Amino acid sequence: MSAGTDAHGLQELTQNHQKGAETVVAQPWKRPGLDDQPDLKKLNDELHDLRLEAGLPSARTIRDRVGKDAQDYWIVNHQAVLDTFQKPDRPPRGRLEVIVRVLAEVGGHNDVDGEVDRFKDLWKQVVRETVAQASVQPPADRTPADNDDVSDTADHSEDLPKQDTKDSSRRATEEPPVGGEAPSNPDRASAQFNYAEESLKALILNAAQALWYDKDALRVFLGVVRRSEGFAKLADAAEERRPANATFYGVKSREFEVPYSPARLELVTLHRRLDEHRSKRKWSFTDMEKQTGVSAGAWIRWYTHDELPEREALVAFSHMAGLQMEDHVLLLGLWDAARAALEAQERSDVLPSSISFDEAWAMRDPAAPRMWALTGVGGVGDGNLAVHGPDLASGTAPAFVVAGPSGSGRSTALVTIARSLLASGAQLVLAAPKPSPLRELADQDGVVACFVQDGIGHDELEEALSEASAEQPIVVVMDDAQVLDECDARRVLRNLLKHGFDEGAALVLAGDEDKLRPYYPWLDRAKRAHRGLLLSPQQRHAGDWIGIKTGDSVVGNPITPGRGWLHLGDGNLMAVIVPC
Repeated sequence: MSAGTDAHGLQELTQNHQKGAETVVAQPWKRPGLDDQPDLKKLNDELHDLRLEAGLPSARTIRDRVGKDAQDYWIVNHQAVLDTFQKPDRPPRGRLEVIVRVLAEVGGHNDVDGEVDRFKDLWKQVVRETVAQASVQPPADRTPADNDDVSDTADHSEDLPKQDTKDSSRRATEEPPVGGEAPSNPDRASAQFNYAEESLKALILNAAQALWYDKDALRVFLGVVRRSEGFAKLADAAEERRPANATFYGVKSREFEVPYSPARLELVTLHRRLDEHRSKRKWSFTDMEKQTGVSAGAWIRWYTHDELPEREALVAFSHMAGLQMEDHVLLLGLWDAARAALEAQERSDVLPSSISFDEAWAMRDPAAPRMWALTGVGGVGDGNLAVHGPDLASGTAPAFVVAGPSGSGRSTALVTIARSLLASGAQLVLAAPKPSPLRELADQDGVVACFVQDGIGHDELEEALSEASAEQPIVVVMDDAQVLDECDARRVLRNLLKHGFDEGAALVLAGDEDKLRPYYPWLDRAKRAHRGLLLSPQQRHAGDWIGIKTGDSVVGNPITPGRGWLHLGDGNLMAVIVPC
């Protein structure tokens, strides 16, 4: 908003649109009839009075004073200025604020910001008035003025049956609020409840009317509405016959949100790819039914409810659409990934809240190799459980990473791994630079050394690993690895990760997912194992430490100690609980 024009100059501008133009006499504008809306009438009267104090500037003068945006467009055009003063509607708040600021500055108000705040309060009072009037009775049908825009859809519906809005409004009024104690003012609480519900119903009816001649779009929209059981009958009625116009006021609702799915990322990608192929062939859902033999209703439900389609339906679609081999494989691959994510969640749901180390150890395969490390217990279908863990003597690197935020149970997982290795006859070197339950294993048979300082010497670690061999392997179990990233023994650790398979050595490390950084060669080499355990991961990049990408179904859930996701390098992410 420019500030170079003073009050006197602005008043001169109101008298002349440009130099040499015919003189225009400034005059008040016509005020709308607002007797039935006292708060809106007060706002409008105050606005006209403010313009009078500013010398009755013209609409174009106010527009010029407000100015243009960065793209050289008027922020408020002159017609919008006139509508703010002359239309019997609540003006947009942003437009009202800039107009009031201009008039207050021109009128010489000492506290321009205070004047703007005063009008904000008036505007809020109008909103409350609108809500109250809309909630206690259905808004009256408004006859459009001569210059009002009338939607095209209204013309098409003149000869169609009208919806009994009075009956539906009366029924909604009789419905009590759900849950909670009785409000101190029942009439007002009931009014607010009806306002939200009736506005939402009206919004659905208006959208259904606008989409009436696009049957495909209408069925998709009503499929979304049917996500809420409370609006299913309304959707059925709107599909049978075109509803009449309805008046609604802005309302936010979570009523039609899709329930959380652990395969949301995979499903969204699958549906997007399907939609691309469908749009390219200009197939409606009715066309898809004819082509594939799968009902249009089923296709629409899969789209609107983010559900996994039947695999046979995808195969039929791919065949009838004549997809190339790579597109066919991609669709089925996405289906497999989505199904795997759903099954992983199902297996997660059957996990016990806790399980002891002894119970888990009794479930292991007696023929498991010496370097097999018990890491977690997971579901295998039909409600059965099985133990899982890596074989540190095989793979792409002799390493295993445990990552997670603070409080997720990293140290407990390390203790479980360490106990299982000791029970199998492996020897351990423990490193716990910060207080950790790992230190409590220092006196166990098979523990070669335990480092508790915030640094490990090169010679000390080299000596501790000197006896390692394929027959007598030694595993370094390290907690809070981010503290030791620059320790003097980093070259020894890098050599271990490079030649550990040949020398009978391996590394199991744990660290905070936010603090582990692959800046140092030995930490970067640990990632090359492409396996590990994520405990309650909160960051997407956490999956990089265990060799797999993580999506919304894995990341960001509440931190639950001991529950996590295990990756053994095969591309499958498995929900597990850590024995303790």
